Amino acid sequence: MQGKEFQFAGKRHIRWKLVLGVLGIVGAAVAIRWFWGSERATAQAPGPGSASTARSTPEAIPAPAPRGNSGASQAPGASGAVTSQPSQPQIVAVVNGEPITRDELRRECLRRYGEEVLESVVNKYLIMEECQRRGITVTAEEIDAEITRMATRFGMPVEAWLKLLKDERGIKPEQYRRDIIWPMLALRKLAGQKLLVTPEELQREFESRYGPAVKARMIVVSRRDLAERLRNEAVAHPDQFGDLAKQYSEDAASASLKGLIQPIRKHVGQKEIEDVAFGLKPGEISPVIPVANQFVILKCEDQLPAVKVRLEDVRAELEEMARDAKLRTVAQEIFQELQKRAQVVNVLNDPQKRQQMPGVAALINGRPIRLEDLGEICIDRHGEEVLELTINRKLIEQACKKRGITITDADVEAEIARLASQNLPPRADGKPDVERWVDMICEQQKITPEIYRHDLVWPTVALKKLVNADVQVTDEDLKKAFEANYGPRVRCRAIVLNNLRRAQQVWEKARANPTEENFADLAEQYSIDPATRALRGEVAPIQKHGGQPNLEEEAFSLKPGEISGIIQVGPETYVILYCLGFTKPVDVDFASVKDILTEDIREKKLRLAMADYFDKLRAAATIDNFLAGTTQSPNLTRRAAGMESTVR
Repeated sequence: MQGKEFQFAGKRHIRWKLVLGVLGIVGAAVAIRWFWGSERATAQAPGPGSASTARSTPEAIPAPAPRGNSGASQAPGASGAVTSQPSQPQIVAVVNGEPITRDELRRECLRRYGEEVLESVVNKYLIMEECQRRGITVTAEEIDAEITRMATRFGMPVEAWLKLLKDERGIKPEQYRRDIIWPMLALRKLAGQKLLVTPEELQREFESRYGPAVKARMIVVSRRDLAERLRNEAVAHPDQFGDLAKQYSEDAASASLKGLIQPIRKHVGQKEIEDVAFGLKPGEISPVIPVANQFVILKCEDQLPAVKVRLEDVRAELEEMARDAKLRTVAQEIFQELQKRAQVVNVLNDPQKRQQMPGVAALINGRPIRLEDLGEICIDRHGEEVLELTINRKLIEQACKKRGITITDADVEAEIARLASQNLPPRADGKPDVERWVDMICEQQKITPEIYRHDLVWPTVALKKLVNADVQVTDEDLKKAFEANYGPRVRCRAIVLNNLRRAQQVWEKARANPTEENFADLAEQYSIDPATRALRGEVAPIQKHGGQPNLEEEAFSLKPGEISGIIQVGPETYVILYCLGFTKPVDVDFASVKDILTEDIREKKLRLAMADYFDKLRAAATIDNFLAGTTQSPNLTRRAAGMESTVR
């Protein structure tokens, strides 16, 4: 369940708590969140002017002092403290003539990202200190070679790989070099002999990638008694396993495909599932398999043979994958040892310590990280994203001020209570379960309650007040909503295609043999949509006024057993329907549901109006974003449009 607050973030809103997020693309890189800090590496990292450092960034912490240097125990403010930041422009943006200062941006960045960035700074410092203690260095050439290796693995030139990371993940090339690749290489060297791959590990990697596999369907439930009952039904009627999975399985991804899962391979997932799967014959149903707090039932569809490839032909690739997998575990052990030996005082998250040491974010072995410097690291990493949020909020604040609208804490709390009452059962006293709702949203979004209220709920409340008077629910709206929710629906099978010529060929095949079975076979063979392909064309009943007028009009014109024409529902998307019949209208009186429908329609129209209002607000604004180097002005836009018209 997601929060329903109005989203007014900028182009990118990525919260990098885990480097694992990066590794969704990178794949073979090391999945350790401590890699992800924006401070510049010191003695062992690429130096200024090297091929691996695109520009100078603020020093987050000093280089670890050589052993025997008393600077390691200096107090805050002593000569061993963090170097002062280079002079930066104090105005980072101007919104309709109103400035946003760097201090304001720094505070916003620290509020959102200070904790996670501080952790990354501390852990990277520990890597640097250990490398210096053991005389380990990582050169610019090694970093460039590793980037080339990663790009090659994914079949890309280096520049294309770096561009992908920047465009898709918001990781700048210099950040990738110093904050992901450098720590990864440093940890590899610190791990040393622990990363040697044994013959047994190589064989496991080979089997997991190229060995035999099991094509299977799966049912997952949380109760043992239900699992046993479903297993008995599946054994009695194996052909109904998919329907049971669709109806009962708690794994939504596979349930939507009637239990179908990716082929099970050895040494990849849960050993207890793998052991059972490889012991089944095609068509057999497994016993109930306890896994953690759930119970799994498998149906073997087929035993797939191993891929015909020689171990020697893929040895180098497999050894690399095995080393990367081992590094995840070994790096965890290294960090635990480094953290045991280190003396780290977290000032940022302790109000009492912040009073005692103003301006200090943390102490690492007695050496201070200044709050200002930590803020600059946050700006370097997240500044553009946070500035976009700050600009957007500024626009809404200006609009509210112009209209004399105020947003109180009570308004914000009332909106949260409304959301809680809509999405959760009430508390025992009948009141909305606000605390549970906030906890749930903050856990899902990985944000604090303060950020939830400030970034999500406040803009929702403000924009609602700005557009509220313009939103009306008409009788026509209510009529359509009643038909959509309680009227008849069309039961269909569907084939989805992305090519008109192919759609015409499939339609001719369907018309030549207009039976449901043939249509289902065609859906399974030709549909480009994974769900309709796996379910042989089965789709949810089509309602009126659901947002696809062409599709709905054609569907409601069909009789049971009829095949539709080719319906275009997108620029390159075509649908063919087979009508199975109509559902019965729900027996409900309009008056009894009018209030519910009115509230639902109003909420939907409000959100559309809010989005439209904000888009117009943004388009009409004059914005100078100095951090991103962009300027927006309605006058400039109109002038450019006029010049273009003249040229034409």
